[in-house]
Amino acid sequence: MKKVKKIKSLEDLNAIRDTTAPGLNPQDDSVRVVVGLATCGVAAGAQNVFQALHEKVAEEGLENIHIVPTGCVGICQFEPVVEVYMKGTRTTYVHMSAEKVNRVVRQHLRGGNVVAEFTIGARV
Repeated sequence: MKKVKKIKSLEDLNAIRDTTAPGLNPQDDSVRVVVGLATCGVAAGAQNVFQALHEKVAEEGLENIHIVPTGCVGICQFEPVVEVYMKGTRTTYVHMSAEKVNRVVRQHLRGGNVVAEFTIGARV
């Protein structure tokens, strides 16, 4: 089991921020793909989406793409939710499925073009 370090000072907190912050919103060529895997996401099929993302990214040979799970995204009615952080922007995909992953990987992660009809803006 991983030992948890207690934060005892402002310096400890700043050290955590300095090591964590660069990966939260990539400014370089790396991409962070976050999949909501809280109870509501799992019930809606987010585990299949998470697995499909890993498989398709590997199949396409894409590098610098970090697929990470997260807890509650806060928009249960739109699950499964996938957020893509790329070059200082965030795109929120909703009602995702393993089938939709193929298009998102090819069009957005590889090509840099958002799949607008899968985004939260197209659903509200």
